[in-house]
Amino acid sequence: MRFIVRTVFAPSAAFLLAALCPLASAAAETVYVSNERGNSVSVIDPVAAKTIATWPVGERPRGIAISKDGRFLLVCVSNDNAVKVIDRQTGKIVREIAAGQDPEQFVLSTDGKTVFAANENDAAVSAIDLASGRVAFQVAVGKEPEGVAQSPDGKWLVVTSEDESAVYWIDLATQQVASVMPTEKRPRHVEFTADGKALWIAAEVGGVVQIADPQTRAITATIPFAIEGVQPYRVLPCGIRFTPDGKTAVVALGRADRIALIDVATRTVRQTIPVGKRVWHLALSADGTRAYTANGLSDDVSVVDLAAGKTIATIPAGTAPWGAVAAP
Repeated sequence: MRFIVRTVFAPSAAFLLAALCPLASAAAETVYVSNERGNSVSVIDPVAAKTIATWPVGERPRGIAISKDGRFLLVCVSNDNAVKVIDRQTGKIVREIAAGQDPEQFVLSTDGKTVFAANENDAAVSAIDLASGRVAFQVAVGKEPEGVAQSPDGKWLVVTSEDESAVYWIDLATQQVASVMPTEKRPRHVEFTADGKALWIAAEVGGVVQIADPQTRAITATIPFAIEGVQPYRVLPCGIRFTPDGKTAVVALGRADRIALIDVATRTVRQTIPVGKRVWHLALSADGTRAYTANGLSDDVSVVDLAAGKTIATIPAGTAPWGAVAAP
């Protein structure tokens, strides 16, 4: 007698939950969104797909980040000329650090001890010591600085000048500008790859993303966007984030109301995905499976499944969402 054994697939509860509710498969985390005209931060539960709190922070919040220890939210509050430090547990502002005139974007240093803030009205970048709350030094750059990033090795600080269509390379050892690199029109954001071998630049009015080699401090590639049904003038690249595996760059395309997925190795646009209106900046989930986009004209956040290539939820936020960050 022969016995035939058949394997029966018994899906786990987790598998069924993820299949029936795509949002449930996202890692437990919180998304924070700065609302530029709402003067607030929206605290969002992406699994429940709702805003769970709204924290008033002052006039015109834009740049936003999490402290290295994960305890605090840092927000550039431009009209208050300050970086405000918020306790993530209570939503209370625990410190207010003077950050020069009209700070827009900022980046935490690689060691988490310094905030580098671009001062739009001062045409400068300020290095602010977090322990003392004092400006350690300031470097003059081009008019309307916005994007700012530090190289992973800690050597370079780069700052965009929207008005001059240039990127300033600052040697942190000397605290001096080492070179000025021309870009396409109106660079708004800069982001180093994790290995430090490339700097990606979003040129808003140029409608492209450019890539520079930190060794030569020169542009090596330019990535254009052609989206069916979208006029080229609406393609306004801004925020850039890399997935944790370093293989994909996710780029916000402004009034195109899309994000682009770019293959980092080949530097080609793999896909564009519709989101809310005028997506400016975005955050990625810790596992790299989701993007959360700050949509400035539709006052909401899109949750995007990057593998499926589609928006799976739209969550109301405050007025004019600008920046976003996600953390466990």
